[in-house]
Amino acid sequence: MADDFMQLESWLQPLLDRLTEGEHRKLALDMARELRRENAATIRAQHGPDGEAWTPRKNPLRDQRGQLRKRKAQSMFAKLAGAKHLRAQVEGGDAVVGFAGRTERIARVHHFGLRDSVKPGGPEYDYPARPLLGISGDSAKRLHEILLARLSL
Repeated sequence: MADDFMQLESWLQPLLDRLTEGEHRKLALDMARELRRENAATIRAQHGPDGEAWTPRKNPLRDQRGQLRKRKAQSMFAKLAGAKHLRAQVEGGDAVVGFAGRTERIARVHHFGLRDSVKPGGPEYDYPARPLLGISGDSAKRLHEILLARLSL
């Protein structure tokens, strides 16, 4: 897929050079918003950008007495998919989708499957890799559509 983007970039570079700085920024922001929307949907569906389901939680959620919760448990990372934590922005003319603030560390640990403490001062755990962000084939096609639609105006 990286080769496809390189070929597309070399083909589109003369067209992109004709855009003003404001138009280029608007295009990058539109693409970042679309990527944020699609990545948030994959996080809510609890699968990676490639469509593979995440490894389920090790233990079901339990209350303080150790009993299984009666109500439906909230999905993993449900709050991370919100606009408060998952940001779409333009930095230096580039479209950037990422996590903001303290949630960036949590997302990094789960995305790459790193070792981290369960709670501050608590035991450490090797978290399984659960890819949160990425560009799938469908996302790439949608970005091409946005780009061509913007350039045809």
